[in-house]
Amino acid sequence: MVPIVRVLAPNPGIYTLDGTNTWVVGAEPALVIDPGPEDPNHLQEVARTAGRVGAVVLTHDHDDHAEGATRFAELVGAPLFAWRAAGAERLTDGALFHAGDAEVVAVHTPGHSADHVAFHLPLERTLFTGDAVVGRGTTFLDPPDGDLSAYLTSLQRMLDLDAATILPGHGPLVSHARAKLLEYLEHRRMREGQVLRALADGPATVAELVGSIYAEHPVEVHELAARSVTAHLLKLLADERVTKHGRGRTQTWALAAAG
Repeated sequence: MVPIVRVLAPNPGIYTLDGTNTWVVGAEPALVIDPGPEDPNHLQEVARTAGRVGAVVLTHDHDDHAEGATRFAELVGAPLFAWRAAGAERLTDGALFHAGDAEVVAVHTPGHSADHVAFHLPLERTLFTGDAVVGRGTTFLDPPDGDLSAYLTSLQRMLDLDAATILPGHGPLVSHARAKLLEYLEHRRMREGQVLRALADGPATVAELVGSIYAEHPVEVHELAARSVTAHLLKLLADERVTKHGRGRTQTWALAAAG
């Protein structure tokens, strides 16, 4: 059994839930996934927990996961790997890392961001999902770096790995990985259906769609909801199912005319 320890970063918030999960995998050497924010006390705690570190890896370059990565790698004297983060060695799809006696495989999973990578322990049937799957709620997509079509492909790829357990970048452990991934795919199908039904009433702006689809949600989440709705609209535009007119906040979206 590979030892896996979570060190929770002190950065709770609407985007990060309880904070960023920094994962320490294996020992002598350990693999550290997502050192998190550049908080000296947090980085010292991760270093103390990890002991000797063989490599530091990033699921993606958003600050809540990556801001402290360079400093942490220097602190523990280990190389830093990422898909595109400045100062890191280039991470590639299928790259192998050792965490104690275990092998960890990098799996490119774009969608939340273009550089997103999950990390898979095949023998443990465990998947570290960063922000591609979180422990509570759903992932937000922020176009243009966030891309719904790519995200749906990544969800299916993660499903095909047949993991049993998901260790996310935020929130609690997910003990039924397949059910969670199917739930995420169904959620996106449901949200697409809501967008199409709202547009059946006539052209609308993103704000109007959010007001209709998220009417029962707190207004504080509407900014994130607008990004998600935009991601759905861009996918539907690429699928030639909707059209757009105008620019900026007054831009409207409409169902494409039947061919």
